Amino acid sequence: MLKDFKPVLGILLRFIMIYLVLLFAYQFYLNSNKDSGLDPFSTIIANQVNAVQNVLGYPSQLYNDVSNEQVWFYVKKQYVTRMVEGCNAISVMILFVSFIFAFYKGSKTFVFVLAGLVLLYIMNLLRIVGLNIVMAEHKEYGKMFHDFVFPAAIYGSVVLLWLIWIKFFALKHENS
Repeated sequence: MLKDFKPVLGILLRFIMIYLVLLFAYQFYLNSNKDSGLDPFSTIIANQVNAVQNVLGYPSQLYNDVSNEQVWFYVKKQYVTRMVEGCNAISVMILFVSFIFAFYKGSKTFVFVLAGLVLLYIMNLLRIVGLNIVMAEHKEYGKMFHDFVFPAAIYGSVVLLWLIWIKFFALKHENS
């Protein structure tokens, strides 16, 4: 009976191992940047969000609150949101990478992961821009967009990528 579940257990074990390794590596990264304010990756995202908002006609400025490890977004000279480490979508990306590598299929796994990470990065960037614009223009919808609409978009993207990986790559027979 255990022989029937061996492939599933192998995939599950690979997922858990990859997830834990990436999670611990990310925690190490965060701990090594603890005293410098918001981590460098999140700071890059905040700066890119700021640039996109300025291009879109939403004059924006950042205030780096080093002691509280966050960046404040000011759009049209009013405070709209703040960015903390959790806004960088790294945890979502770790989940994505762990799942894809659990169904490892050679070099195409790396290509798919790279393309997926780029897509998730862009989605997250647009998510933060969108939230800032909603907060600047329609603050009354801010909580709904922050708690439901934008998480659904980013997690929905991950699930869609997983489904594409499984349907077109992981379960595709080599002979067909």
